[in-house]
Amino acid sequence: MSFTQHYLGKRVEQRLADFLETWRAPVSDPDVQAAYRLLTEFILGGGKRIRPLLCYWGWRGAGGDDCDEIVSAAAALELCHAGLLIHDDIMDGSELRRGRATIHRNLADLHAGPAAESFGHAGGILLGTLSLAWSDTLLSSCGVEPVRLRAAHHIFDAMRTEVISGQYLDILAQLRAGASVTEALTVIRYKTAKYTVERPLQIGGALAGAQPDLLDAFSRFGVPLGEAFQLRDDVLGTFGSAAETGKSALDDLREGKHTVLIAHAVAHASPAQLDHLRAWHGNPRLTEEQAAGLRAILIDTGALDQVESMIDERVGEARAALALAPIGPEAGSALSVLADQLAHRTK
Repeated sequence: MSFTQHYLGKRVEQRLADFLETWRAPVSDPDVQAAYRLLTEFILGGGKRIRPLLCYWGWRGAGGDDCDEIVSAAAALELCHAGLLIHDDIMDGSELRRGRATIHRNLADLHAGPAAESFGHAGGILLGTLSLAWSDTLLSSCGVEPVRLRAAHHIFDAMRTEVISGQYLDILAQLRAGASVTEALTVIRYKTAKYTVERPLQIGGALAGAQPDLLDAFSRFGVPLGEAFQLRDDVLGTFGSAAETGKSALDDLREGKHTVLIAHAVAHASPAQLDHLRAWHGNPRLTEEQAAGLRAILIDTGALDQVESMIDERVGEARAALALAPIGPEAGSALSVLADQLAHRTK
């Protein structure tokens, strides 16, 4: 991470800390206060801050100056992201996030007895929703001119509708047998690509008064880069180590996520390989030994190589769009660096 990115990340974290300080638990119940502390620690406790960075450079690319207003708006995206992650972990049954216990797991561990698990899930849903509500509060109060703020908020609303629709498609795919590569890519586009790259750039741009041609350029850059980001995430989720990613490499396989990797493998597997995939992909009893067999199939069918090629193709498409975008050299350089980091990261 460059010095500029590190500095921006620290500014976003400080803005989040200041905001959360003003929104402490409204009641004195110690268990409620403990839940608020867990949420605060989760929001401030790591993460790549990708969406705030892209929002900032969308603003700068549209001619905005460095200022506190854009840092506040960018921080609002991190609150939205935190809420969605909390809900995602509940739906996926994940125990780890960023190398630590997930919110619902922490909440369950605060209480003993047979109701602890359901309490953790219910409490996690509430805390995730609270973080989503706070994202609206922070964006609406960022101090940007009202006309520009309304335009940006319209994109923010579209982004949330898209990501929830993408998540719904994702859970549907786990019920539908044999999702194709095309169907898996549709999930990626709506669950991740638009939400992670395209819309944050456009929100920053709209806050600075960007014209439609620049917002379109951000889309041409953002969608393929966002797809590359998620394809890399799928590779890391299957082949990465928990020490690097902060999440078990068995989670996606046990959940039966229909990634592009899996869709390609199913389409090119031998009968024996297909039997192994059907027996263990999505099996909650999956062990590391069976997972190794699944990974071998992903390699032998060419799925891993195919996904790596798809990542490279999309990064090339994004770079070509960036070269034609009507933005200054500073923003262009920063976005070029981010493109490489997002697509070729190791965690």
